[in-house]
Amino acid sequence: MRIKPRIALLSALATVGLLVTPTAQAVSAAPIDPRPSTAKLAVELHKLAVVSHGKIRVTPIGRSNENRPVWAARVGHGKLKIQYITQQHGDEPLGTPAALEFLRTVGVGNSAWQRKLLSRVTVDIVVRANPDGFERDWRYNYDPTAKPEYGEAGKGYDINRYHDPAVAPEDNPATEAGLIQRRYAAFQPDIMVDYHMQGRYKDAAGNEITASTLWPTNAAVKPADVNFAKQIAVLVQRSINGAGGNVSQYPGGDYEGIARNGYGLLGSGSVLIELSAIPGRDQSQISDALASMLAIARSAADGSLTKIDPATADTIPPRGPALPGTLAEEDEAA
Repeated sequence: MRIKPRIALLSALATVGLLVTPTAQAVSAAPIDPRPSTAKLAVELHKLAVVSHGKIRVTPIGRSNENRPVWAARVGHGKLKIQYITQQHGDEPLGTPAALEFLRTVGVGNSAWQRKLLSRVTVDIVVRANPDGFERDWRYNYDPTAKPEYGEAGKGYDINRYHDPAVAPEDNPATEAGLIQRRYAAFQPDIMVDYHMQGRYKDAAGNEITASTLWPTNAAVKPADVNFAKQIAVLVQRSINGAGGNVSQYPGGDYEGIARNGYGLLGSGSVLIELSAIPGRDQSQISDALASMLAIARSAADGSLTKIDPATADTIPPRGPALPGTLAEEDEAA
């Protein structure tokens, strides 16, 4: 995918200086619903479309196996394209309210920084990719006929194993993964970031990990695209740590069907973010996810993203063992 034009665009934007945007903490003063219902999510998205005077464009990209809409929202009209995905796993909810806050922050209002940002980037978000899994509070989509390689027979497919570029959307057995594939193909993002949640872990010093990140690890991803993803991962670490978090390197696998690998193979700077499921920390985790979304959009817009040394990503500390007495969530690599 457009490697040289993308880098040239980012480098050119770097000459105009950093965009000044509000912090996630300043935006999110009131408590945020960490698990908005299916109905509330639709209402909130359409409210954002109205109060943004059309700057936020909301549309269903298809329907789940139980006929629930899968929503996407798009904001901005810049040349550099960013795509966020939330809640491929139905029981990993916090990226979804962060996405709503991101849309509110950048799309509602008409300040100078908003106009500048939205003139340089277009951000597309698949908001709650797995509504059926959310309704059941489980990882998979809903497909009682499923006999999946990845998932559980009689329950459904693990959507985040079905992004192999060799599989066409119409042949994809995981319905919602096929919808994401189609949205991606139509949008052709330069940056793709997939938001998940993980269990509770500690680092080498015994401090609790609040989030983890990783770039494509499939050997067939082009080195330039791996390096671009590493720059994004470093930015993720800096933004979340700067908001009071503690980011580690996620121990993910190299299977081509995992979204960060599949979309890396297609040429995007593709990154995974896993928010830790820490009791009592929902608001902070949403704020951290929002901080990363804002940082990625801002740094892509002003070109500072390409000034990051990708080798720095290798210094992100590895995620340590699960905290005693906690059950780790199923790993992406499983």
